[in-house]
Amino acid sequence: MQDTRLIAFKRLLDIMDELRAKCPWDREQTTESIRHLTIEETYELSDAIIDGDPEEIKKELGDILLHIVFYAKIGSERNEYNIESVIDQLCEKLIRRHPHIYGEVVADDSDTVKQNWEQIKLKEKGKEKKSVLSGVPKSMPSLVKAYRMQEKAAQVGFDWENKDQVWEKVEEELLEFKNATTNEERENELGDLLFSLVNYARFDHINPDDALEKTNRKFKTRFEYIESKAEEAGRDLKSLGLAQMDAWWKDAKKL
Repeated sequence: MQDTRLIAFKRLLDIMDELRAKCPWDREQTTESIRHLTIEETYELSDAIIDGDPEEIKKELGDILLHIVFYAKIGSERNEYNIESVIDQLCEKLIRRHPHIYGEVVADDSDTVKQNWEQIKLKEKGKEKKSVLSGVPKSMPSLVKAYRMQEKAAQVGFDWENKDQVWEKVEEELLEFKNATTNEERENELGDLLFSLVNYARFDHINPDDALEKTNRKFKTRFEYIESKAEEAGRDLKSLGLAQMDAWWKDAKKL
């Protein structure tokens, strides 16, 4: 019996070959021209995951898979890489970084697995990139970047001993922010405060980016409720006054 996964993947590769040969738009694309589209698709997948919508997740995963196949096709035309070399390299990396599965190393919990992963990754980088943090993309959003840097540092032992210590650091940074006088000092201290809050969230097993996005969505929904009530009343938002807007905000929270 044929593996249906292989059949589906071959079908996608064949379609990509045909589009690249016959479609004017697909033929013109480069790795540079579709880069921003890949970033957009990644955010759309993130939205679908936060929404908890399986059908949307499936759709967005398909879009990202298309981009991976697209990049591999362009690479093969340049004789730089192809889909086989991309997959083979990935498989070899997964085997190397899971010695508890494919070797003799013992790892009974996820923390040990992550620590082993970072140690093996460092050895692979060699002298070229010896920093634990070198794998964190420069263009990654700051909140996610802070979380990933803290996570990577923790996996090699640079971390707080317990959550109480982290909260003490949050309170210390909050006080320093309140006492800062110049704009430059306040900006620096605010950055330190946010960084310490991200650290506390990590200790509490909360993804701060997910948490903030959910709050963003709550704010959007509630503020749009205020806008709809103002429209129903034939009023301009600026003429409402804070008391009326706050009352509708509380109604939105109840809903």
